[in-house]
Amino acid sequence: MSSRYLSAMQQEGWTRVSVLRTHLELRRPEELRPARPPAEPLRVVRRRPISAAEYLELYTLVGDLWLWRDRLVWSESELERYLASPDVYVWSAHLEDATAGYFELRQHTDRTVELMYFGLAPSFIGRGFGGWLLTRAAHEAFALGAPRIVLNTCTLDAPQALPNYLARGFTIVSEDQYLLDVPVKKAV
Repeated sequence: MSSRYLSAMQQEGWTRVSVLRTHLELRRPEELRPARPPAEPLRVVRRRPISAAEYLELYTLVGDLWLWRDRLVWSESELERYLASPDVYVWSAHLEDATAGYFELRQHTDRTVELMYFGLAPSFIGRGFGGWLLTRAAHEAFALGAPRIVLNTCTLDAPQALPNYLARGFTIVSEDQYLLDVPVKKAV
């Protein structure tokens, strides 16, 4: 477990919230409804190889605001092994010298590609980048030969997330409810 995560747990009060998780899929490339390109040109870079430290920098840049913590409980060696897998693909998006966001794809044995993580850095939200970056992620997933793309989002995520997925042609497959302990200062 990362020391940053343990420190946060020790220093902050926690509360339990109910979270709705929504599972979505995009079944064929023809179902993708591409977003228009952003007014400012984003550069997308495949990050291979990527170290655990570099990955966690992207992960926390994008996910800290939304309480992403799954990767924070992995040891450095667990994360390094995962990132070295030939089935894991990480891309970062950049505007000039600033990191705008990233997405992570994982191909499963049936060739389905899961969009594991996707998002923008807080200063890039609301600037017209999200739809285009999601379109790029879907193109990359289908380029891997995916028969479909799957993902999930939840009510702790950015309010723009689910509408963006639906606007790009993803359809809701199922929903489930669960309880999660979150820091009091960020409780939803």
